Amino acid sequence: MKTFAVLVLFALVSVCLSTGDSKDTVSGNVADSPSNADIFVKRDLASNLMRQKRAGTAPTALTLTQLESLREVCEVNMACEHMAETAGIVAAYTAYYGPIPY
Repeated sequence: MKTFAVLVLFALVSVCLSTGDSKDTVSGNVADSPSNADIFVKRDLASNLMRQKRAGTAPTALTLTQLESLREVCEVNMACEHMAETAGIVAAYTAYYGPIPY
């Protein structure tokens, strides 16, 4: 039984390896392969794209330490503290102090 399992395993491995990325044997080139120009982007363009992505994302999961630091900032302003109790700390901090720094 072990021999049969090993033979099945080797057959499966050989099928997986043979159906991988195959080359066109007639012309010698790979069909549908991207060129290097399609893969790489200039450094300044990549940094601009990443900066835009970071600027547009909303804070999703703040840790308890980060929420506590927002509460401490909001405690100084009574209106912010009241809004934090009713609408939430994230909404109150954003309304009174602008976007969350982290």
